[in-house]
Amino acid sequence: MKRAIKKGGVIRRSIALPRQVVDEVTAAAPLPLRHNFNRLVSTALREFAAAQRSRAFENAMSEMAADPQIKVECNLIERELAKFELDGLDDDQTR
Repeated sequence: MKRAIKKGGVIRRSIALPRQVVDEVTAAAPLPLRHNFNRLVSTALREFAAAQRSRAFENAMSEMAADPQIKVECNLIERELAKFELDGLDDDQTR
């Protein structure tokens, strides 16, 4: 019989990890996480997901920076705004 899948809450999984990996991660973990394996794994997975999102964003920005059409558009905007550079305001002055 299959169990109903609940949205939200906790997912329980049985996994096998090499002892060396667990020891290495536990030794590198902040003290509060060293004795709570569930929190350690949850934290590691959240950090992994954040790193993946960051990497995807950086890749997208690199692709945009290399895109010839975007370069042309940025140059046009820069030329249009150049006339305002001599407005007498300091660059770090806020309004």
